[in-house]
Amino acid sequence: MSWLRLIRFVTESEIITFGDPCIEKGDDLIGLVQQKRLYAIRLEGEDPFALTRTNERIRVKRLLGVLDAKNVSIFKCIGLNYVKHITESGRKPPPYPSLFMKPSPAIAAFNDDIRVPEIAQGKNLDYEGELAVVIGKTGRNIAKEDALSYIAGYAPSNDVSARTWQRDPAYAGGIPQWSFAKSFDTFAPLGPMLVSPSIVGAADNLALQTTVNGELRQNANTSDLLFNVAALVSFLSQGSTLQKGTVIMTGTPDGVALGMRVPKWLQDGDVVEVKIESLGSCKNRVVYEKL
Repeated sequence: MSWLRLIRFVTESEIITFGDPCIEKGDDLIGLVQQKRLYAIRLEGEDPFALTRTNERIRVKRLLGVLDAKNVSIFKCIGLNYVKHITESGRKPPPYPSLFMKPSPAIAAFNDDIRVPEIAQGKNLDYEGELAVVIGKTGRNIAKEDALSYIAGYAPSNDVSARTWQRDPAYAGGIPQWSFAKSFDTFAPLGPMLVSPSIVGAADNLALQTTVNGELRQNANTSDLLFNVAALVSFLSQGSTLQKGTVIMTGTPDGVALGMRVPKWLQDGDVVEVKIESLGSCKNRVVYEKL
C-alpha cells in the first residue's frame, strides 16, 4: 500500500479525496480535525486499495467514512473469539472460528447514526466493540505466515446486534441465528481510518474499550483473541476466495449487554464509542427510524 494510515476527507476546495494523515499517533486524528490542524498527503485514485501517493500536503476540512459500501465486498464476522467473552456467554471455546456474514450496506461511517429500522426497535439492541481487519488483495488458501501481506489495514468497529432476532426462539427458531439480527443497514460502523500492519503489526496487543453514553462497558485487549488475525485470514481463505475489500470483524470481548444480569440494552439516542489503541474510535448515535 502507498500509505501508513488511510483517511477519506473533504478538502477546503470541497473535493473528496483519500490521504495519509500527517499524525504521529492514531489518537491524534479527531482532535486535530476539530482544531482545523489536520493535514494529509493526498493519494490519487478512487480505489482505496490501489492509490498512488503524491507530494501534495493539504488541509483536511472534514473527515468522511474511510470506506463505503462500494469498497466493501462483504463482512466476514467471527463469533465467540475472546476467551473471557466465551466464558461470559456460557459456551465452550469453538474448535474452529465461528463465521457469520453481513452485507456491504451494513457499513456506517465512524460518526454516522446507527439507524434502527422498525423491525429491530425494542428487540434487545446490543453493541459489540471489535477489531476490524480489511483485506487489501484477493487470495485463496493463504498460509498463516503470509497473512499480514494480504491486509490493507485495521480499524475499530461495532457489530451492532438485535438479540431478540438472534436468540429468542419466537423469532430465531430453535437454533440461534446471527446474520439477520446483525445485518441491518448501518449495523457495522467502521473507522475513522485504516492503519497499516507496518504500524501495528498483527494487531495482537491493542487495548479495546467500548463506552455507552460515557460509561465504560468493555475493557479488553486483542491479546485475548482465541484465534488471532493471521489464523483468521488463513482459515477464512481455505478453499474460499478471500476478496479484496472483505472486512473481517474479529469478535467482541466480554462486557456486552447480553452478558449482564440486568442487561443494559441500547436505547434510542444512546451514543456508543468503540476505541482501539493506535486505531482511533468510531462514535455513533442510536437513532430509531420513524415508523
